Amino acid sequence: CIFYIVSCEYNNFICHDIFPLIVYCINIMQELIEAKFSIGDVVKHKFLNFRGVIFDLDPTFNNTEEWYNAIPKDFRPKKDQPFYHLFAENEEIFYIAYVSEQNLNIDISGIPANHPDISKIFSHFNGTSYIPYKKTKN
Repeated sequence: CIFYIVSCEYNNFICHDIFPLIVYCINIMQELIEAKFSIGDVVKHKFLNFRGVIFDLDPTFNNTEEWYNAIPKDFRPKKDQPFYHLFAENEEIFYIAYVSEQNLNIDISGIPANHPDISKIFSHFNGTSYIPYKKTKN
């Protein structure tokens, strides 16, 4: 019997196929990181006076070292946790924030956010979170 070994890398997996008998994949992904919050959630910062709506997230830190090093050393978050992109607001201004999971709590006030860019991604507020527009097929 002759078996052919085919190796390929697909979506962070290395796959080895031995035809016709065995097919197996070795997962080479790093440890799976589970996010506590979801796109559309309204959150507030644990220590700073702002809240916001999550519109994107990174499974681990994905910003510049300059940004990271600008945070006082005693307050720097761990890099191996989810980081969230927020349509952020406080009583004075609207802006985009990049915040580590350890510094966020869910906002249970039920009050809609007012950031003007929310309507670019989300269709409506359901009382607890924002619902993204449904994608249409072309």
